[in-house]
Amino acid sequence: MTLFIGVSISSMAQQQYSFSLEEAVTYALENNRSAKNAELDVEAAKKQKWETTSMGLPQISLNADYNHFLKQQVSLIPAEFFGGNPGEFAEVVFGTKQSASATATLNQLLFDGSYLVGLQSAKVFLEISKNAKIKTDLEVRKLVVNAYANVLLAEETIAVLEGNKAILERNVSETQKIVENGFAEEENVEQLQITLANISNSLNNTRRLHTLSIKMFNITLGLPLDEKVALKDNLNNLVLINANSDLLESELIIEENIDYKIAENNKRSQELLLKYEKTKALPTLNAFLNGGYQGYSNEFTFFDRDQKWFGTSLFGLSMNVPIFSSLGRTARTQRAKIEFEKAKTDLTEAEQKIQLQFQAAKSDYQFSIEQYQTLKKNLELAERIEYKNQIKYSEGLASSFDLRQAQTQLYAAQQEYLQSIVEVLLKKEELNAIINN
Repeated sequence: MTLFIGVSISSMAQQQYSFSLEEAVTYALENNRSAKNAELDVEAAKKQKWETTSMGLPQISLNADYNHFLKQQVSLIPAEFFGGNPGEFAEVVFGTKQSASATATLNQLLFDGSYLVGLQSAKVFLEISKNAKIKTDLEVRKLVVNAYANVLLAEETIAVLEGNKAILERNVSETQKIVENGFAEEENVEQLQITLANISNSLNNTRRLHTLSIKMFNITLGLPLDEKVALKDNLNNLVLINANSDLLESELIIEENIDYKIAENNKRSQELLLKYEKTKALPTLNAFLNGGYQGYSNEFTFFDRDQKWFGTSLFGLSMNVPIFSSLGRTARTQRAKIEFEKAKTDLTEAEQKIQLQFQAAKSDYQFSIEQYQTLKKNLELAERIEYKNQIKYSEGLASSFDLRQAQTQLYAAQQEYLQSIVEVLLKKEELNAIINN
C-alpha cells in the first residue's frame, strides 16, 4: 500500500501539461487570473442586482431596549396638589427604576420613482459586467495565441539555427583543411567564422527567449511560472488551418461587436441617470407597521412569569413631496441630459471606428496571408541558391564571400518566413475579436 502511494505521488510530481492551441485557449478562459476576476465581477453584479431589488421588498427589524436608572430623575410639582402650602414644591420621582421593551417594525416602500430606475440600472450594470467578461475573454484569447505562437516560433528558430550552425561548422572545418593544404586563403575561413559567430549568438539568445516565452505562456494560462508544458501544435500545421481566406468573406454585424455593446451600455446608463434625476421631483410613499411590549419594575423581574407587559401597535404612512430645491434639481437634470447626449455621440463614433477597424483588420489579415505565401516562395528560392553555392564552393567555383552572402540571405528568409506564420495567427485573432467570433 505504501509503495502504491509512493508511485502515485511520484507520477503526480512528473505530470506535464500538454496543450493544442484551442486547448490552451479553453484552459486560459477558466484559469487566467484576469478571466477569473471578470467572472467574479459578473457574480458580484448579480448580487448587487438583488441588493437593489430587495430595497423595494418588505423590511423587518427588531429593536430591544433595557434601561436601569442608577439614580432616577427628580421632578418638582406644586406642593398644594398634595395638601401643602401654596408656593412650595414637592420632590417626586416618576416611574420605576428599571424598564425593558421590544418592538418589531415592518417597513414597505409603496412608491419611489428612483427605486424603479434603480432596478433598471442594476440590470444594465449586470449587462456591463457580462460584456466586460466577454471583452476580457477575447483579450485573453489573443494573449494565448500570441504566447503560444511565440513559444513555437522560438522552438522553430532554435531548430533552424542549430541546423545552420551544424552546416557552418562543417564548412569551417572543411575550409580549414583546404587552407592547411595550401589550396585556399585564410580569409575564406575568417569569412565563415564571422557567420558562425553570429549564428551562435543568435542561437544562445533564442534559447533564452524560449525559456522566457514559456514563462509568459504559463502566466497567460494561469499556471505556475516554472510549470513544465508541452505544445501539441506546430507552426506549419497552424498556418494551414488559419491561413483561410473564407474569413475574409465574413460580414460585420455591428450589434455583435463587444466594443459597440459596451458603448451601448454606456448610453443606456446615461439615459437611466437622466431618468433618475427626473424621478427626484416625484413624491415618495412608505408604509410601516410596528408592535411591541414594554415592562416596568424596580427590580430585575423581566424573566418572571408574573411580570406585566404592556402591548402597543402602530400603523402609519409617510409621504415626502419635493417642492423647491433652489433650481439645484433642475441643474442636475440638465447635466445628466448633457451626459446622455455625449453618450449618444460616443456610440455613433464607436460604430464608425469599429467599421474602420473591421476593414483594417480584414486588410491586415489578407496581407499577412499574401506575405506568408510570398515569403514561403522566397525561402524555397533562398534554399536553392544557398544549396547551389554550397556545391560551387566545394568545387572551388565560388568564394567564401559568395557563400556567406547566400547563407545570410537564407537565414533572413528563414526568420521572415517563421515570423509571417505568427503574423497570420495574430491578424486572424484580431479580426475574430472584432466580429466576436
